[in-house]
Amino acid sequence: MSRQLFWVRRRRLRRAMEQCGEGTGQLVRFVRLCGRHHLGPQGCKKRVRWLPVRRIFTQSCPSLRIPSRFLRAGRRSPPARSGHRCVADNSNLYVFGGYNPDYDESGGPENEDYPLFRELWCYHFATGTWNQMGTDGYMPRELASMSVVLHGHNLVVFGGTGIPFGESNGNDVHVCNVKYKQWALLSCRGKKPNRIYGQIHAYNLETNVWEDIATKPHNKIGFPAARRCHSCVQIKNDVFICGGYNGDEILGDLWKLSLQTFQWVKLPAKMPEPAYFHCAAVTPAGCMYIHGGVVNIQENKRTGSLFKIWLVVPSLLELCWEKLNKGFPQLAHLSTQQLLQLGLSPGLIERLK
Repeated sequence: MSRQLFWVRRRRLRRAMEQCGEGTGQLVRFVRLCGRHHLGPQGCKKRVRWLPVRRIFTQSCPSLRIPSRFLRAGRRSPPARSGHRCVADNSNLYVFGGYNPDYDESGGPENEDYPLFRELWCYHFATGTWNQMGTDGYMPRELASMSVVLHGHNLVVFGGTGIPFGESNGNDVHVCNVKYKQWALLSCRGKKPNRIYGQIHAYNLETNVWEDIATKPHNKIGFPAARRCHSCVQIKNDVFICGGYNGDEILGDLWKLSLQTFQWVKLPAKMPEPAYFHCAAVTPAGCMYIHGGVVNIQENKRTGSLFKIWLVVPSLLELCWEKLNKGFPQLAHLSTQQLLQLGLSPGLIERLK
């Protein structure tokens, strides 16, 4: 097949998917993900036990403290929470920290950091499984409303607050290498920023000044409703906000703001569970994942639900990859050599590991 014919067929297929809803049809609906527990190498539903790991680590590295909750068994997915943060790469969603005043949902006597969660979870996209990560080193104690970014294999955490909120704030930079599962306190030079949490300030790196930018309303609806505790992600020159709380009700709408024209557009999607103080992250391919949050004001109720939504038309590679993983759930348990023989590229194989 010639290269020109290939691209012609690709464009036709993309148009057909958009018309039938296989492409942009996913832009207007959230998909609930039912996370499975981490499976063993044979695909059995064996629960991961961290207790043996704890004994190994505490004997070989006595100076490192490992929170006991990392080492308990039985959790299939992160408990309901709010105020946590998440980041994503092509393979995984990482969920860090959080808060839940419900004693039972927070782990009861097992949670020495109640009502906070001093833990790190990983959701593997290819297999749809949750895994509570056991890590070495000292994890931050400011576990709500922190800033988190993922740079390569390094999870970088700054700021945030502990208990009591607003009085136990942090200004250290902690780094967790998610590949080697190791936390470290980053040694920074210069004057530290103030101890803050919930920081969503913006600074223009080109002009070296703070700016207040006027945006353009939707031509029929106007501006998004005033809100707080919403989520915000960015894909190239577009920013997406979702959910939040306006003082009276929990919102579940989804808006897009162009950073080139500063035009607001309301997307037709609505969160199945309107939430605030939830977390959201977007993959490099343009799929947004939303986890947790407060879903009931009167009962002060939180959720542990996980949803995803494509914010851009997924590429043919991503569509085929999702179908392949859905049709062959044991793909991740094959060896690298077997996967290469099946024709998978090294990049796709990396997503399975």
